[in-house]
Amino acid sequence: MRTVGQIGYNVKGRCWCITCEPHVAMRLKRVFGKLSRASHGTHLVSDSIENARDLDWFLTRYPMMITSGDLARLNGRVAEHRERETLVDGLLSRRVAPPPFDLAVPAREYQKIAAALALQTKGLLLADDVGIGKTASSICMLTDPRTLPALVVTLTHLPRQWQEEIKKFAPSLKTHIIKKGQPYDVTSNGRLSRQLRLPEAFPDVLIINYHKLSGWAETLAPLVRTIIFDECQELRRTESQKYKSAKYIANSAEWRIGLSATPIYNYGGEFFSVLDVLRPGALGVPHEFFQEWCNGWGDKASIQSPKAFGSYLRESGIMLRRTRAEVGRELPPLTKIPHHIDADPAALDRVSSSCAELARLILSQGEAFKGQKLQASEELSNKLRQATGIAKAPFVASFVRLLIESGEKVVLYGWHRDVYTIWNDALADLKPVMFTGSESPTQKEQSRQAFIKGQTPILMMSLRAGAGLDGLQGHCRTVVFGELDWSPGVHEQAIGRVHRDGQGDPVVAYFLMADSGADPIIADVLGLKRQQIEGVRDVNAALVEKLEGDRDHIKRLAAGYLAQVQPERLQATG
Repeated sequence: MRTVGQIGYNVKGRCWCITCEPHVAMRLKRVFGKLSRASHGTHLVSDSIENARDLDWFLTRYPMMITSGDLARLNGRVAEHRERETLVDGLLSRRVAPPPFDLAVPAREYQKIAAALALQTKGLLLADDVGIGKTASSICMLTDPRTLPALVVTLTHLPRQWQEEIKKFAPSLKTHIIKKGQPYDVTSNGRLSRQLRLPEAFPDVLIINYHKLSGWAETLAPLVRTIIFDECQELRRTESQKYKSAKYIANSAEWRIGLSATPIYNYGGEFFSVLDVLRPGALGVPHEFFQEWCNGWGDKASIQSPKAFGSYLRESGIMLRRTRAEVGRELPPLTKIPHHIDADPAALDRVSSSCAELARLILSQGEAFKGQKLQASEELSNKLRQATGIAKAPFVASFVRLLIESGEKVVLYGWHRDVYTIWNDALADLKPVMFTGSESPTQKEQSRQAFIKGQTPILMMSLRAGAGLDGLQGHCRTVVFGELDWSPGVHEQAIGRVHRDGQGDPVVAYFLMADSGADPIIADVLGLKRQQIEGVRDVNAALVEKLEGDRDHIKRLAAGYLAQVQPERLQATG
């Protein structure tokens, strides 16, 4: 039989090397979109099971020389892909029942399916809607003795909540919250050992926050069999120390699961960072992923076809995402109401000159001042958002007071410390409590408890400080955004602190917006211009598209601001 090339496995590079005739190479590049159009000579394809399946199919059309050993490897990888495909389809279609999980509080069927999928695939991004039980799904896994000892990595304010949840669902599991940044004895009768044999008193589940992870990485990597990344959007920045530490431990673990309804906040390219920790190699090597799926390169790259990418992740069993409607856990309605309020022009006037100068620099032509433009972009966004928050802060406080006088309890979201100060002064008689980046985990828990117990009707939270927080839903049905974030994913997480399983009342989220400053542009980017927006989630919608930020939002902010303060000059320079 005539062959048109040669294929072989490169052990060191963990990839398939293909040399073939020019017309076959052209077809190869069409089939494997991950190959660069500039690839010539020997073409490299990473050794993922999906690539193996496609290569097997390609070789039936274009036979190539391959050694018996490499052919056996290829066939093995193809069989692995077929087995996983059958398993994923069986579980998701419910033709295959998930195994029983021995929990003190019985798991729901859809939670068992998530746990079974994670156990079988050994790497899963669980992106279910906020509040339908991602934590319980991951605890199901831990009832399998093979998965222990396990490590839960979470946000600074959530270790106690995780410990309480494990005690609720699996009280027989011994837990320990890591309290120091450097290793210490976590057992009652033995030193922390790097050997496979652990002392009897070694905890079944260690719980650590992301910031302490780097100090423990080398110690925990040989010990941990399962790692659970709570709010796994924290893994989106590859340059961070916590990312490097997380990947180091995850590479040694046998089971990995990431939990987040919003696994990225802005850019589709961040998905590679998250998924390469949870399922190493599933998306190929970086250049393959960005070549096949993205416009551009790196963390800021956007996904070309978000819906297609989302479908691929689901069908491959890499990501599992269910809505409330799909799992039969629908909540009372959520209503989002954009509401325009006044703003003190004096606060905006104080930054007018400097902001206008920054805006003109951002909008200037040419690449000569590229570095300055990047710095100016960040400075303009921070300065103008803060000034806008200060300008409308007294009016936000008045709006919140009206809600409280009507009998509501309010979770009030902000971002800037100066804005919190104004709110606290204006609402001091109501004794508001704080849950921001400045409070310790203990102080945050005290604030949560004070709000839940009715000691105050106001819980002030930072827009990005409360991810994963539970327990507010039975005590509050009103959310107020006194300041806005550029990312819609942040607002989803914030609303989800109240609109989650256990909420018995309709939830209303007010987006308070000024007609000047940064708010009009942010509202436009977020799509908050309609009078009323219903919170609708679609399992078939593209997760990336939903969270994707507008890459030119700072330019829009600069142009919009100049149009507010210097419309005649902007027209003259336009």
